[in-house]
Amino acid sequence: MTKSEEKFNILRLIEKKSRTNQRIIAEQLGYSLGKLNYCLRGLKKKGLVKVKNFRRNDNKLGYLYILTPKGIALKTNMTVEFLKRRAKEYELLKKELLKK
Repeated sequence: MTKSEEKFNILRLIEKKSRTNQRIIAEQLGYSLGKLNYCLRGLKKKGLVKVKNFRRNDNKLGYLYILTPKGIALKTNMTVEFLKRRAKEYELLKKELLKK
């Protein structure tokens, strides 16, 4: 998996489920906790994700992961590019199958 795909997967999951913790995100993506932490710090540094603390129940600390406008734009562009690549692959396969 490329770094771009990893970034996209993290952004997509954060957009779907912002009120979670790193352990759950790492589990869902199949990443180690350390790898996810490293990736999130990079996304935060690039201004793609904001991390906010919130309190749940008695003294349990949690986080809210929010895509910034820059993060939303990047995720959208990555989705469009992915769909363009898939459409191109489909057309190539279709042409190849029609030749046979």
